[in-house]
Amino acid sequence: MEKRPRSFYVLTVIFALFVLFLYGPTITIGILSFQGPEGGLTFPMRGVSLNWFHELFQQQAVGDIWGAFRRSFMLGLLVMVTTVVVSVMAGLAFRKKFPGSGILFYLTIASLVIPSILISLGVGLIFNQLGLKVHWATSGFGSQLTWTLPFGLLIMFAVFNRFDKSFEEAARDQGASAWQTIRFVVLPIIAPSLIGVALFGFTLSYDEFARTLLTAGSYNTLPLEIFGMTTNVTTPVVYALGTLTTAFSLLIIGAFLIAAWIMARRRARLGSDAGKGV
Repeated sequence: MEKRPRSFYVLTVIFALFVLFLYGPTITIGILSFQGPEGGLTFPMRGVSLNWFHELFQQQAVGDIWGAFRRSFMLGLLVMVTTVVVSVMAGLAFRKKFPGSGILFYLTIASLVIPSILISLGVGLIFNQLGLKVHWATSGFGSQLTWTLPFGLLIMFAVFNRFDKSFEEAARDQGASAWQTIRFVVLPIIAPSLIGVALFGFTLSYDEFARTLLTAGSYNTLPLEIFGMTTNVTTPVVYALGTLTTAFSLLIIGAFLIAAWIMARRRARLGSDAGKGV
């Protein structure tokens, strides 16, 4: 067996430290959330229990945790659906060059490099100038789309750039209309990518803070609520909330990955059946 070079072990240690740097804070919060009733916000831990998770479901003296969670969840769903629909439509449109397509593309991507707080401030000012109410479901929704749409567009552009148009040509040769071609040919083929776009849309919206800070109005989303709790809650209940929201995020990601895996298995099975039929 060939002996591994010393650089392999050095790189392994560096990678392990990098992973620890990424997940260390989350692991620390998770550990501290299981403290006993006398626990504080720092180590050492004072007992081990589920007390602070129980406290989280009691009436809190500060904030509206579950109302904020519902708002973030609904906003995430709205942003997810809109991001998927607009990204697919834009991907189809950009398959052919049209006047101004290059400028439109760069303008869309430019929102990624503009500081998020400036986007939030700008959207809030526009709504105020137009006499519209600043609200999480309107201005907050619009500001978050400036964050999720560029990612969705980039994914769809990459997908359609390598999409084999012969599938569409074969469908049209069989008499399929343009809509039938998209519905029964294009969308099933790009379905795994749509799941990726949906995952980006939901997760980026669910934990977005800066672009929602000045556009949520008088009702906080969950990230804003957690930030508010850090300034006036001095018990590990805020850690318990962080642990539950992290678990929920991982659950959503797992559900999307399972859906992508099921679709991949289904496509492979259909492809195998078609090959046997031939």
